[in-house]
Amino acid sequence: MFHYAKGALALSAALLTTTAAVAQDKRIVRYNADFDPAPLAAMEQVIADFEAANPEIEIQLNNFDHEGYKTAIRNFLTADAPDLANWYAGNRMAPFVTSGQFMDVSDVWEENGLEESLGSALASMTIDDKQWGVPYTYYQWGIYMNEDAYEAAGVEVPGVEGITWEEFVANCEAFEAAGIDCLTTGTKALWPGAGIFDYLNLRTNGYDFHMDLTSGEVPWTDERVRAVFDEWARVQPYVTKNHAALEWQDAAALLVQGKAANYVMGNFAVAVFTEGGMTEENLGFMRFPEIATDIPRAEEAPTDTVHIPTAAQNPDDAKAFLAYLATAEAQNTINAAMGQLPINKDATVPDDPFLKAGFETLSTAEGGIAQFFDRDAPAEMAKMGMEGFQEFMVKPENLDRILDRLEKARTRIYQ
Repeated sequence: MFHYAKGALALSAALLTTTAAVAQDKRIVRYNADFDPAPLAAMEQVIADFEAANPEIEIQLNNFDHEGYKTAIRNFLTADAPDLANWYAGNRMAPFVTSGQFMDVSDVWEENGLEESLGSALASMTIDDKQWGVPYTYYQWGIYMNEDAYEAAGVEVPGVEGITWEEFVANCEAFEAAGIDCLTTGTKALWPGAGIFDYLNLRTNGYDFHMDLTSGEVPWTDERVRAVFDEWARVQPYVTKNHAALEWQDAAALLVQGKAANYVMGNFAVAVFTEGGMTEENLGFMRFPEIATDIPRAEEAPTDTVHIPTAAQNPDDAKAFLAYLATAEAQNTINAAMGQLPINKDATVPDDPFLKAGFETLSTAEGGIAQFFDRDAPAEMAKMGMEGFQEFMVKPENLDRILDRLEKARTRIYQ
């Protein structure tokens, strides 16, 4: 008995030594992230799948809460950079690119054919003709409709492809005659109005102009900006009157009740609509209407991304993980948990009509993918811009004053 125990102890010690040696032999990739519980579990599965295929690599995931991460990333990129870090596409990544803190990963894109498989997000991941990270999830914005309200007003329900702006404005007159708000929103928190502005600008001036405006390169007093508000003024009389006092969920209730026909909103709102009693029978979705016919269609789709800090200790294995994260398999896993959309065009989408409509809408957006005004513009400019949008929707006669105020802010904020 004593000899057996002695031998077992010796065997255990040998196994521990071997395990430690194997662990020591692994190449470590440190990954800082900010996932909620469901996507965290999904990313842990993606990591496990990657490690199973690459047993010589270990991904060490360090997860922060969202708000804490926004502060932490500015510190750890300078002082203790990981090999991978979560962030966002478009102008939100630009400061880290221009300051030299994110690594150029164009080779990952080129070697893995990502310009084709992740083509819808290419523009939002590109600065100076180089790619600076890999996107793994996004969700569409567009117009959600109460089809019963359409029927009550005698208006034909559009398909997913949507209608022209002229048709949309004409429909607003019919809804008004039926006592129904053509367009609802709740701007108490400001940001819902930015979705309307973004789409009007994308449809009037296109993706490049929109990015230039949010980057501070275009004056707010530019005639092309005024043209956006000219289009907005055409539907302003048909928007829910007390929107400035409403949260976005309050406006959602108006759509659910059939008191409003249309709502410019992100796909996350579907859960609120369905919890309120709407079903696939009366909840519809369409793309935001076309305004300028010669502008390629761009869409609004906030995109989450993973980057390699320039000071990463193990960039080669980090690039291998980015290449795996870009695959349809990995994007299927994480987006099934998030209830959002994979960017890889070969990925599968859950049997949900709104996710399917969104996947088709975003995958065919040849004009580019915008990130949303408060992601594309610096925080102070975003706040002032959204305050201006809300004021315009209440008092369109204040437009000159609003644009002058935003222009003064632009010259100061972007110095």
